[in-house]
Parts: sequence; structure tokens; C-alpha cells
Amino acid sequence: MSAASDTPADVPPDGSPGWEELVSAALVGTDRRPLPPASPASPGSPGSPDFVGSEGSTSFGGRASEVELLERAVLHTVRARAGRRLREAGALDLAPAESRPEVSRAAGDRLARILGGERPRLLAEWLETAAARGRRVPPHLLPELLDQGAADRSIRRHLGVLAGNRGRWLAGLNPAWGFLLEEATATDPASGSAREIWELGTPGDRRAHLGALRAADPAEARRLLEATWERETPGDRAAFLEVLADGLSFDDEPFLEAALDDRRREVRHQAADLLTRLPGSRLGLRMAERAARCLAVEGGRIQATPPGACDAAMERDGIRARPPRGTGERSWWLQQTVARTPLGVWADLLGRPPRELVRMKVVDWGREVMAGWVRAAVLQGDPEWARVLFAWDPLADLLAVLPRADQERVAADFVRRHGLDGQLIMVLGGAAAPWGPDLTRAVLEKIIEVSGSQPWNLGELTRLAGERADPALCLTAERLSPEPSVQEVASLLRFRDDMSKELQ
Repeated sequence: MSAASDTPADVPPDGSPGWEELVSAALVGTDRRPLPPASPASPGSPGSPDFVGSEGSTSFGGRASEVELLERAVLHTVRARAGRRLREAGALDLAPAESRPEVSRAAGDRLARILGGERPRLLAEWLETAAARGRRVPPHLLPELLDQGAADRSIRRHLGVLAGNRGRWLAGLNPAWGFLLEEATATDPASGSAREIWELGTPGDRRAHLGALRAADPAEARRLLEATWERETPGDRAAFLEVLADGLSFDDEPFLEAALDDRRREVRHQAADLLTRLPGSRLGLRMAERAARCLAVEGGRIQATPPGACDAAMERDGIRARPPRGTGERSWWLQQTVARTPLGVWADLLGRPPRELVRMKVVDWGREVMAGWVRAAVLQGDPEWARVLFAWDPLADLLAVLPRADQERVAADFVRRHGLDGQLIMVLGGAAAPWGPDLTRAVLEKIIEVSGSQPWNLGELTRLAGERADPALCLTAERLSPEPSVQEVASLLRFRDDMSKELQ
């Protein structure tokens, strides 16, 4: 178990090279970047009397050899794992007592198996399910789980609950696990004193509290945020604005308009995204005026005229001036202008409904206009536009916009008429889990259909089905076909079904 040292992790107390310096020397070669000598006075360091190195290692006073480089890397790793010297750190406080129940022994054993390499892609699902039920993980699994969280940001939001008091105690000792101190610690954000949570809680607790308040009283949540807005860190301001997406209304517009002038770009763009979802907002009206200068119908075709410049007013409304590498400036500005224009504008401006506009030829700038409409449909959550655009170009993001029942129907139809390729797998990634019977059966039938030819991506489709279908359908998969790939899906569903039951 790692613990924090009083010295920064990359600067050992004996003055020997840190990890980054060792990596640099390994990359360019020790003949080009010699290592400085380590302090011979430091016990256990290369060159000290009690250091046992590789047989035949070279002198440490001259140019460092590959052997010496490896020895120092080993020493650096052992030092990091050893934690702190007790005579320097003083006595450690005991970890606080736990207040939440531990998961069942069977559930803990399954987590250990997942961490050990069995079905590792199910780790996030295990964590999400356990956290939703207010449980904590066995203490002996905490170091490995926190190491996973240090490497994978996507699972961190569950660890604040699962790690318990002991996990936060460990996070205070090891800087690599410090992320845990930022995560929400309560499964019920309404529990405890509201004032205490908002003033003293972790950033995760404060976001959860604001979200719960927003769901119950949107106006009061906005007023709470306004009261402390100027004191919040830029990162927290951006995160708090995301919470306002729930219950968004025109009452929020003045606050969001003011946020367009924030010093932090992420805050400004988050505010612009929210205002884009309000078609009658002042930002929406400004974008509609710009759109009218960019697109028009002439001779049955759409004529596009990209903006000639990106001025300060456009940047304030969320249009980024600098394009990604390989994209022209005017192309980038046109795409963003279309994306931030309220979708309801186009039928009046161009005189056609969405299903006709998507099929019309766009002179010269068709790719940019279509990309802008796709981004607008996703950003504004417009099912009508998402449906017609999906028929033109099946994308996972567009599928995700559709209501749940429509998602299942559209995805199942796409699976039945489309071959097994990368696009099919990507589209299925947009269908919300758990998949229902119709989509699950369509995917299983596709697996049976292609299993004889064994395409290279059959394994990925099999894993996706096993991970996204409703685990209660495991018997359906078992009885459908003896085909090995189908039985692998059934086995994975059974694993998830057992996992869920153990966490109840």
C-alpha cells in the first residue's frame, strides 16, 4: 500500500534522478544523456555499501550504463511503494470508522476477480451498481481499486462512495489517489445539512447537492449558485453549469448570458451550449441572424456563404475562432454557426421541412452544413432532426438523441439490414443500455448470420452484446443457438446477472 512521502514523488531524498529523468535517459540512451551520480551517503542507493546491484555493473562515478539505469529505476519503484519513513512522518492517525455496509463476500470476491483480469470491461458496471446501493468495497481491494481510478477518470465518480472513510484516509496519504477527495461521498445528496454540504462538502458532494436541489426547485438551485458564483473556481463553475441542463428554462437566461463573459473558456462554452438549447434565447436570435447570411435556397439547391471572419461577438456566443488541424477557418466557422442556430429556424428560412433539407444538395459546403446540423441535433436534443439525419448518416450520437423506445426500434432495424462492420458496432454504442428483447435478438441473429465466416470484428460484437443487453435475457441467449459466439454472449449475461444479484 502506497503512502505519501514528505518529498515530491519525482525527487528522491538522496538527490538521485527522478522518474522522468530516468525515462528520458532510457529513451535517448545513456551514452547521450548520462545520469548524475547518486549520493553515496544515502542508504540503499546505488554506490552505497549496503546496495546490492547487478553483477558487473559499471562504476557510478562516470557515464551511467544501462545496468545502472535499470538499478536506479528499480530503486525508485521500491522507494515509491515503501511510502514514507516513519521516523520522518511521525505517527499516523487511525482511519475513521466506517458508516456504510460492506458489499457481500460474494460480491467482493467477484470484484477481486474483475480486478485480476476476469471480464475487466465490467468493472465500471460493478462499481456503478454497488455505489447506487450505498455499499463500500472490502478494505484489502482499496489500493488496487484506487490505482485503477488514478488511471481511469471514468470510474472515479463511483469511488467516493465505495472507498468509504478508509479510502479517503488513504487518499490523504498518497497524492496519486488525491482525486478521491474531490468526489461525491453521499449516495443521497439531500442528506445532511444543505448549508454544510454547500459550504464544506467536496466538489462532488456540492455538484450532487446542486443537482438534487435543481430537480426539486430549479429557481432555488440557480439562486444558490448565483450567490457563490464569483467565489467558485473556474473548474467548479463549468461543472455547476452542467447541472443547470436539468430543468433548463428562460428563467436561467440572464444568468447564462452573464456567464458568456466569464474568464474561463470552458465556462463560456458551457453557457453557450445551454443557451443554444433555448431556441428563443437572445443567443438563439443572434445565431439565426448569422444563419440567414450564410444559407439560402436558390434554384432548388442550398447556397452556403461561410462567415468571412470570426469577430468577438461570435466568439462570445460560443464559436471558436481557431479550427482543428486540417480544417479551414471559414469551413470551421460555418459548421459552428449552423450547429448553434436553433433548428426550428431552418424550415422558415429555407422553406423546406427537415426531411427535404437533408436531401437537398448544398453547393460547395455540403459537408460543413451537414456536420453542423448533426451537431445541432445532438446539442439541442431534437428527435425529429436526429431521425432524418440518422437515415442520411447513421451515427451513434444521433441514435442517442431518440427516445428510448425509438432507439430500440431504429437500432434493431439498422442491425437487421446492415452488415457487420465498424459502423454497426459504433451505432450500437449509441443505444442506451440495457438493451431490450427486440434489439438483443436482432444482434444475436446477426451473430448467428456471420459466425460461419468469422469476420474479424465478430468478437467485438459478441462482447458488446454481452455487456449492453439486459442480463435477465441470459436464458433467451442460451436457448437461441448452440453457436459458440451466442453462448459466449449468454455466459457474459449470466456473469452480469449473478453480479447484480450479489450486490442486492
